[in-house]
Amino acid sequence: MAKYDFMSFGEPNIRLTPPEHDRLGQAEELRLGIAAAELNCCVNISNLSVERLMPTLKTAYVTKLVDNWTGSYIVKHAQMHGVDMSNVVVEPFDKIGRTRNGLAFVEVGIGPRASYQIYDRGHTALSKIQPGDIDWEKTLDTRWFHTTGIVTALGEHTAGEVLAALKAAKKNGATTSYDLNYRATLWSREEARAAAEQLMPYIDVILGNEEDFDTMLGIHAEGTDESFSSIDPMNYRKVAEKVMEKYPHVQIVGTSLREVRTALLNNWQGCIMTKNGFFVSRKYENLEINDRVGGGDSFASGLIWSKLTGRDDQASVDFAVAFSALCHTIRNDWDLCTREEAEALAAGGSARVKR
Repeated sequence: MAKYDFMSFGEPNIRLTPPEHDRLGQAEELRLGIAAAELNCCVNISNLSVERLMPTLKTAYVTKLVDNWTGSYIVKHAQMHGVDMSNVVVEPFDKIGRTRNGLAFVEVGIGPRASYQIYDRGHTALSKIQPGDIDWEKTLDTRWFHTTGIVTALGEHTAGEVLAALKAAKKNGATTSYDLNYRATLWSREEARAAAEQLMPYIDVILGNEEDFDTMLGIHAEGTDESFSSIDPMNYRKVAEKVMEKYPHVQIVGTSLREVRTALLNNWQGCIMTKNGFFVSRKYENLEINDRVGGGDSFASGLIWSKLTGRDDQASVDFAVAFSALCHTIRNDWDLCTREEAEALAAGGSARVKR
């Protein structure tokens, strides 16, 4: 009987976004939000689990934050969505910002202009984390533990902490998942691949797009162009088969598939490979986008939530893709659509007005 159903480890950032499709250089105001791949999953899974106003699955987040207004903003907003933040390591604010919490600036693109995310996360509390700051075996009392390549890349010791966390989670009996989430702005291909090779023996569920698998695991998806703008699910099947052949302990290989037509019009689909076979969702053609950031985390959230609640493989990928398709309609990273909305969409529901 684990204390939590789901825990994740990562670094949250204050997200600052110009209204509409303004560029940062022209904006006279910025909208606040929170950008955090791993915290996105906590919030989404907590929201999916709400019954009679209370989450039925317990989620918790592990990170390190400076005790100033940005840290308070992140903690309080996560708590509003039912996420336990008691495992956050808090560092006193030095009143100057020699150690700080990160920022993420996001321009929402339109037409041929792509959306653009700019990190401002140097000298953050988590990037300076030291071995021993977190007692992983004591902390990770959970059925499922999740983390990503983003936090792995952040600092001198973050890759070591991710490895320690995965080892502790496995020792404590948790299912582990890892979203490759390669970010070229954070580390080189060589650094990313070296880290992934160390982590893979402790990962049960591996998620990533075709570029992630190519970069971090050296497994190439056939039939892709240089920008990875489109992919056939059957080509991804070959990637997943190679992953499971190389790492036979892996239980699930999954991805969301995005075909970019314009910045605000994409095709969206997903697929997973499990020990039971290969499962593909329907394709959401011409998906209209309000804000695409967080779409992949919503896919991960929907898949993990489905497995935590005992859904079969086909139902899991169908739900995950429907839930993540809906995320594209919501401003900021968190998917505030309900389980009922995602289930209705997965079952073929329309966008007719509901009264």
